[in-house]
Amino acid sequence: MESGGDRCSSGGSCNPDVVCEKHLFKSKLSESLVQLACSHHHCAFPLNRNELCIWNTATAQPLHLSGHHYSISALSFGSKINPLLVCSASRECVIVWNLDECTQKMQEGLTPQGIVIGTLLGMVLHVRFSPDDQQVAVCAGNRIYMLSAKNEAILAELDGHLAAVTAAEFCTWEKSTLISVWDYSTGQLIYQSGVLTAFPLLSLLIDEENKQFITGCAEGQLWIFSLISDHNYRCVVHINLKKEQEKFCNKVWKSGKEIGEGQNTSKLCKTNNMRPEGSVETSLPILLIEHCDFLVCFHNEENTSSALNTSYFWIGSSTGLLIINLANFELEAFLSFRDYSDLSIRFAGSCALTRKAVNGKIFCLITSMFEDMTAVLEVNLAALVRTQQSDFLLCGNENSLSVIARCSLLTNSPLCKGLKKNVKEPSSKTLGVKSTLKDQPLVFHKKIKSSGYTAAPHKNKEYPLESSPPIKYEKEISVTCKPTPIRCIQYSGDGEMLACGLADKTVLIFSSNLTDTYNVFSGHDGAVNSVGWSHDKKWLVSASEDRTLRVWSVCNNEPALILGKEKFHKTVRFAQFYFIDTFILLCCGAEFHLLSFHLDTTKDDLKRYKQRSVCKLVQKFPMASTVEITSLSAVNDFYSSGSNRALEVFDLNAGCSTAVIPEVHTRSVHQICQNKGSSFSTQQPEAYNLFMTTAAGDGIKLWDLRTLR
Repeated sequence: MESGGDRCSSGGSCNPDVVCEKHLFKSKLSESLVQLACSHHHCAFPLNRNELCIWNTATAQPLHLSGHHYSISALSFGSKINPLLVCSASRECVIVWNLDECTQKMQEGLTPQGIVIGTLLGMVLHVRFSPDDQQVAVCAGNRIYMLSAKNEAILAELDGHLAAVTAAEFCTWEKSTLISVWDYSTGQLIYQSGVLTAFPLLSLLIDEENKQFITGCAEGQLWIFSLISDHNYRCVVHINLKKEQEKFCNKVWKSGKEIGEGQNTSKLCKTNNMRPEGSVETSLPILLIEHCDFLVCFHNEENTSSALNTSYFWIGSSTGLLIINLANFELEAFLSFRDYSDLSIRFAGSCALTRKAVNGKIFCLITSMFEDMTAVLEVNLAALVRTQQSDFLLCGNENSLSVIARCSLLTNSPLCKGLKKNVKEPSSKTLGVKSTLKDQPLVFHKKIKSSGYTAAPHKNKEYPLESSPPIKYEKEISVTCKPTPIRCIQYSGDGEMLACGLADKTVLIFSSNLTDTYNVFSGHDGAVNSVGWSHDKKWLVSASEDRTLRVWSVCNNEPALILGKEKFHKTVRFAQFYFIDTFILLCCGAEFHLLSFHLDTTKDDLKRYKQRSVCKLVQKFPMASTVEITSLSAVNDFYSSGSNRALEVFDLNAGCSTAVIPEVHTRSVHQICQNKGSSFSTQQPEAYNLFMTTAAGDGIKLWDLRTLR
């Protein structure tokens, strides 16, 4: 039976333009847990167990095809439009239908017939056409059969899985490669992974652009493997969708609260994450992974449009649809079926999507997990992304963060304590950036004395930005006679000197061409954790496992300042000069310290061992929720401000935490790298808001401070 008519959702508090139920089909029996299919303007699904229904999205007319005696369990469209083929599979046979011929026969009053290409293969869970539509891969039981799409012939039989095969995909640029992964032309197994999870793998997608394949399991986990020839199918990304969904909802809820629209977003969070006491937590089985081809456009505060030309993919689950950004693997938008009151199906058993968006809309085909219904939904994906994403991307620009300092120091700022009372107001010379910046600054001066890093230096040749980064191998040296780990390394601002901290408790300084050792500093009683240059290149600060911090004069082998164990309750993991050598920043345990200092450079042979340099604690900054800070970064070359798996941004002008990004990596962040300027290049002001993080085994991520994405 069919129930017709568009049913546009009011969705309670949700946008009614986001999703619309175009058609609802009712069967005699439930059609859940079936491979559905969508292609261009057609959706294919079973009706009443053994009847194949093809619904034309353009004409809203169904085509009913009969040929199976047992329940249809898998469907797939061919890759080509002319002719458009569809394959249907059941326990007793696999049939290929030519839709053009079937439509013509129906118009002539005849009964359409397909081509039987396989019989009695067993319970079929998945079928897929090859890119040229000449073969069909049929997953039946624990085997994969390669069948001819034109006649009944088994071309290959792939046997190796220990349980039922749930998905298989063809590699479009390697014609004989099938991802489950086999070379089906020879029947040879190319790669076999270890056990990824205790839950069944349900879905698979080939990402041709990035040469990767993506698989998802019944517990909401995604794995992305590289198909590049020399990568040996290694896993490059692992995504926990439950955690991503929770982070996304928290962002949307927070942004909605800030812009006075919490009512619109609170329902989303309550429905999916913030469960009331006594409620049941729903799983997040990944029923479908599909490409999402569309362009998202936004309007900025000057009412000019900008486009994000990024690759995305859909995740279809039992509770809704998710859009994942392939650039950063973050959740961009989430559509929950339960949030839209006019939708007939709240929990999906199967799901399929049209890849191409028409007028910004795609069709989604879902079957009910518990009822005998199949629904065709029209989703306005641009509206879906815009309503959720713009809340925390583009709304509230006046509160966004920026590295470039354009406002005066606050009267109660801790940074005032390190400045001399007779210091003059900085000159009107700026950093070389435009004064029309729209970013609300994180810190400090309206007028900033130029440090010279954005202008082409007199002694350094500017490196052209359009050139590729240097990759030519130049030279290597051994820093010690014995094998010794290098714990840290840092160039001076002009690139002429290089400092290394070693596990043998020493600090070495080299000229940048590595031709000779400029100086050696010894005195630490533990491995050196970090080294940092002063802006004027006269001083070097080092931190060690011995819970001490030392400041060295580059021209002297003795430390000018020593802060001993009595100052720190834990190991100092990182230390650097800050605010153009006005302060020292260091991290110790779960907090970082802001220190003011004065270095006494006078020489007195009688009092040479008495420390006359002074260092005072200005303020301690505890992290919001962490055991130990593993890395810290702040700009020293101009006036500005600056784990567990979280990353926290502090405004040292206001002396407080400004933002927290949870779950930055799957492991603890061990390095943060800001764009601190260069003596070799002039950059756009927006570039200084970019920074990078890295964690062991979890790659490198590039972030934008203004959006915290």
